[in-house]
Amino acid sequence: MKTVLITGASRGIGKETALLFASQGYETILTCRQSMDALAEVQREIETTYHTPCRIALCDAVNFQEVQELFAGISRLDVLVNNAGIAHFDLLQDMTVADWHHVIDTNLSSVFYTCKLSIPLMLAAGKGRIINVSSIWGNTGASMETAYSASKGGVNALTRALAKELAPSGIPVNAVALGVIDTDMNRCLSSEDIKTLQNDIPACRLGTPREAAQLILQISEMPTYLTGQIITMSGGYE
Repeated sequence: MKTVLITGASRGIGKETALLFASQGYETILTCRQSMDALAEVQREIETTYHTPCRIALCDAVNFQEVQELFAGISRLDVLVNNAGIAHFDLLQDMTVADWHHVIDTNLSSVFYTCKLSIPLMLAAGKGRIINVSSIWGNTGASMETAYSASKGGVNALTRALAKELAPSGIPVNAVALGVIDTDMNRCLSSEDIKTLQNDIPACRLGTPREAAQLILQISEMPTYLTGQIITMSGGYE
């Protein structure tokens, strides 16, 4: 049985990705920072519906020691999905230094931590896949989201660079650059803001977490020659 680790799996894209991988017979290892009740509900749904093993753990992705403790209990890993992330809406001049570090650490440093600890497992097995959840703002930047854009731009660069390191070992590393997805991360937007976004998106709607999860699963099934790619899904919105 293949094993997938998904960070930020208590809701939204992470939850849907967990359910989709479980439906394909994967053992799932799911983490979140604080929503243990929600994560336990995902576990119950997986075990009841798909009858596949599911392990859950609280793990603050910005705390390397906690990530190390998580990996101490993992002996095999076929797929790593780095999904944990936060948004921050503010003018750069109004951001605190603490705000900046929190966004960068959560969205970028966490990817470094999990990749660093996943690679030895994958090298030992002679296979594995890493998929990082990024954003179109990592490609183009977004006003009022400077730290978020910078963190996702960093994820994209890390993805391309790490793919070159691991390609000789047959371990592909790719990222999905998602557009505006209907998740809790965007709940801070007003109904008027959402309507404006929908009008700007050629597909005339927000993406769904399920669609994002379907893309992640499909990438995990692609030939290993597909590596170092930032694959965009945005409904045509750039």
